[in-house]
Amino acid sequence: MYNFRNYYEAKTIDEAIFKLSENPDLKIVAGGTDILIKMHGGKLEKIDLLSIHNIASLKNIKKLEDGTINIGPLATFSQIANDPLIAKSIPVLAEASLSMGGPQIRNVATIGGNICNGATSADSASTLFALNAKLKLKSLKDERIIPIEEFYLGPGKVDLRPSEMLVAILIDQKDYKGYSGKYIKFSMRNAMDIATLGVSVLCKVKDNLMEDLRIGLGVAAPTPIRCHEAEEYARNKEVTTETIKEIGKLAVKPTKARTSWRASKEYREHLVEELTGRALKSAILRAGGVEIA
Repeated sequence: MYNFRNYYEAKTIDEAIFKLSENPDLKIVAGGTDILIKMHGGKLEKIDLLSIHNIASLKNIKKLEDGTINIGPLATFSQIANDPLIAKSIPVLAEASLSMGGPQIRNVATIGGNICNGATSADSASTLFALNAKLKLKSLKDERIIPIEEFYLGPGKVDLRPSEMLVAILIDQKDYKGYSGKYIKFSMRNAMDIATLGVSVLCKVKDNLMEDLRIGLGVAAPTPIRCHEAEEYARNKEVTTETIKEIGKLAVKPTKARTSWRASKEYREHLVEELTGRALKSAILRAGGVEIA
């Protein structure tokens, strides 16, 4: 059923990185909800597994001295959804985490695995894009921090170099403080389905003006994306029905939707326009703005 050759278990980050340096082909397993499915389906055979499940330091969620929120890649979606710091500072990420599968999956699936899997449908990705999240990646000889937008290279492909592992997800205080958000996941079934579209919106509103806006989309292109043209248009615009409609239309422009068994290209583009508007209306209300019909 699970055709692997060797299984190793690391108890510290340094031990895991040393193992990876010895064998860059090791497949890291944490919650296992992605990799075990691939193994069960025969997509991964005769591989060597490195478990990092018991590295306690990678499970922490904390605020650093400069206000940066540091999320350990082994934090589960249940943990994120119920964490007091997340609830207070970036509740939109808790909202997105609750959309991830059912309770059983959320209890074991990790945010780091969700990111490193490279899927455009990853439930955390569009929100992390909207939050300008950064990823700390570490190897035996080097450590680098890159924007999450640069991490996704293509469908199922990420910028994770040989012998390198994700050790932290970082969200700067300037990227969450004062923002209100809304995440909407649209799927063909209500329960435990892969997203047909994921939309995450963060905004700052003052005196009925849009001070800032960020829009992250999942399943609208081969990788998660940001809608930069729509965001630029929105800045310092009055919050009106017409403004929101235009933002929705502009959000479609960077998408590369395609027809699949889940939905046609045209339907996906309609969803982008409609759900961006809905999410933005909710985010504006949460920011203390006016209700837009």
